Amino acid sequence: MRIVVVGAGGVGGYFGGRLAAAGHQVTFLARGQNLQTLQCRGTIRLQSPESDEVIGPIHATHRTESVGAVDAVIVAVKAWQVSEIAESLEPLIGSKTVVLSLQNGVEAPRQLAKVVGDKHVLGGVCVVIAYLDGPGHVCFVGRNSAIEMGSLTGNIGATAHRLRDAFTQAGVRCEISDEINVALWRKLLLISSYGGVGAVARAPVGVTRLVPETRQMIETAMAEVVDVARAHDVPLGPDDIGHMMAQVDAFHSESTASMQRDIAAGRPSELDYQSGAVVRLAEQVGVQAPIHQFIYASLLPAERRARGDLDY
Repeated sequence: MRIVVVGAGGVGGYFGGRLAAAGHQVTFLARGQNLQTLQCRGTIRLQSPESDEVIGPIHATHRTESVGAVDAVIVAVKAWQVSEIAESLEPLIGSKTVVLSLQNGVEAPRQLAKVVGDKHVLGGVCVVIAYLDGPGHVCFVGRNSAIEMGSLTGNIGATAHRLRDAFTQAGVRCEISDEINVALWRKLLLISSYGGVGAVARAPVGVTRLVPETRQMIETAMAEVVDVARAHDVPLGPDDIGHMMAQVDAFHSESTASMQRDIAAGRPSELDYQSGAVVRLAEQVGVQAPIHQFIYASLLPAERRARGDLDY
């Protein structure tokens, strides 16, 4: 398959590298020193506890016009960057192209659909722990990787099945879901709640799940997401809270969410697309979400400072 990966950080670099290693023609849409390194070397380095591979050939560019229509576009930038890159994807779209959104939250697939058309967009939920350790160098620190994807319209075409098979061939467990919107909301329930409480408490999950007060905050935040989802006709329920709390209890004690790490490091984060999204979507349907409102309001000054809107 001809595949463009938008964003060559940890997530995009890992999945794109695995697909390239499986023999697919992969082009990374990147920028800065990462772009220069990928272009110069024509390879990407994937390091894990089990292996250290230099994979190629790969291609890299910052101009989609130079690529043309492809079979699949994997959008692996942060949620807040989707609106910045969406229009640039148009030259990549052919009649059968699929665009796989791998962002946290529930809003990115619709943002992409407004530009490229909903028939092309696949919502996606990914499981991968990887980070960029330098230009062209991705470290994978998890045991497994997985993707669940599905059509916004309910119609899964042949290209989506080809992409699933490509991921499987590349060693990534991939499933096509008939209820991808439910899967997206379930992940939002998890990451916005434990990550938001962790960011406010400035503590890893091993602490926030142990202290009764913060554990209760996580559970209440999850219940708020369930209420908002149900008001938007997404069938979440108490069982989803129990399942996700079991995941929280299974995390390594030092684990933190990506939004939490970004805020702690003074970087722009996905706050607006996690607790901020819960608050926005709650207001649309007249549902109260006081824990997420507290998380969002408490972290907003740091977020605005990271974006250069506040100086303190």
